[in-house]
Amino acid sequence: MTTKGTPTPRLTTTAGAPVADNQNSLTAGVRGPVLIQDWQLIEKLAHQNRERIPERVVHAKGWGAYGTLRITGDISHLTCAAVLQPGAETPMIARFSTVAGEMGAADHERDVRGFALKFYTAEGNWDLVGNNTPVFFVRDPLKFPDFIHTQKRHPRTNLRSPTAMWDFWSLSPESLHQVTMLFSDRGLPVSPMHMNGYGSHAYSLWNEKGTRVWVKVHFKTRQGHRHHTDAEAQEVVGRTREGYQEALFGAIEAGEFPRWTLQVQVMTEDQAEACPFNPFDLTKVWPHADFPPIEIGVLELDRNPDNYFAEIEQLAFSPSNVVRGIGHSPDRMLQGRIFAYADAHRYRLGTHYEALPVNRPRCPVHHYHKDGAMRFFETLTDPDAYYEPNSFDGPRQDASFAEPPLGLQGPTGRFDHRDGTDDFSQPRALFGLFDEEQKARLYANIARSMRGVPDEIAERQVRLFQQVHPNFGAGVCAALDALDPQF
Repeated sequence: MTTKGTPTPRLTTTAGAPVADNQNSLTAGVRGPVLIQDWQLIEKLAHQNRERIPERVVHAKGWGAYGTLRITGDISHLTCAAVLQPGAETPMIARFSTVAGEMGAADHERDVRGFALKFYTAEGNWDLVGNNTPVFFVRDPLKFPDFIHTQKRHPRTNLRSPTAMWDFWSLSPESLHQVTMLFSDRGLPVSPMHMNGYGSHAYSLWNEKGTRVWVKVHFKTRQGHRHHTDAEAQEVVGRTREGYQEALFGAIEAGEFPRWTLQVQVMTEDQAEACPFNPFDLTKVWPHADFPPIEIGVLELDRNPDNYFAEIEQLAFSPSNVVRGIGHSPDRMLQGRIFAYADAHRYRLGTHYEALPVNRPRCPVHHYHKDGAMRFFETLTDPDAYYEPNSFDGPRQDASFAEPPLGLQGPTGRFDHRDGTDDFSQPRALFGLFDEEQKARLYANIARSMRGVPDEIAERQVRLFQQVHPNFGAGVCAALDALDPQF
């Protein structure tokens, strides 16, 4: 909408030529054929054919908004990251998403939710790419493509396959912790505002002295936890497939800005060495009694994007984007994602995806990456300084930003990620936190999801639940029998 008194802008082509008639194609006579010389028509049709880009293979359906991270606590003794210093205020953008569904899927489906954050810091972008659960289904990135295949459509039926899903899970006991979370009440939040966000992986923080600690990052909702039952969600989907988008966009437009409390759990390198389980295992949580969360800040979302495609669909996160004072860990899944996420964006958006406005850092950028498709930004260096090292004052490395070495050494090989692991204790502890009504809903949710799954697979999964707790297995059996007395 133009401001009162401001002239209406003149319609032009993409090359800037004014358009005289945007209503009628150029034809040979009143009833004649359209002419190929109608460059306006050709441009419009060609652009329409290219309005869509490949959707994300995972997390295709998403919703997002801009906001600010404010640091209210003090962990400056643990990290030199500017974004985490006391009093720091950093602009950011968030994207929430489902995992399995395509872009046209309904928002209110039982699924893990993505919780991805990009912080535009003074020393580059920091991306925290997590979920609304603190754990995941697998711990080795070699199994991630296999897992995602089970969440997508069967190659013959083109339908989602509960058989594939439960077959994989029943053969992967490390998935028990996440499966229990997914089919609990928290597996169906009513909106993005009513769920927590977790970095999930172990990351590291390091300070000016080069001292490192391991951390887990949590964003705890200040709106309270609210969840739907399967039946309630089906009712919502019957009214709208865009319930999350409506809720998030509507709340921010109404000035009801959602907030989350930022917490970190801290583990020293010595504590990690002594930890009875692998602290870098993505299927495990760090017990709060041993590693109490420390409150350090507040995240608030307060502005909706003006163009969903440009600012949310083209928004690209990668755990490879860390800044001085924040580092990675030996978490196998994190190591795989460092490559896979950036590679997905280069395929989906293009070589220079991080130069797009929504992904572009808010600090100066200087590098020697050259050319390629969509090389649209200004030249970053002296034309003679197109390699490094050079004698033409091109950008140079700065050793003060070097991360201290991990100091983790050992033999190279393919080590069995299930060898010596306990995949039952932590799901058992989670199961013990549920009251009887919550357990009953857990059993029923699982049974509905397993409807039609071959008996052999269902029985194998029930045996895993029994190893978590006898009541878990018995409860699922009873719920399955209630759905299908033949089980």
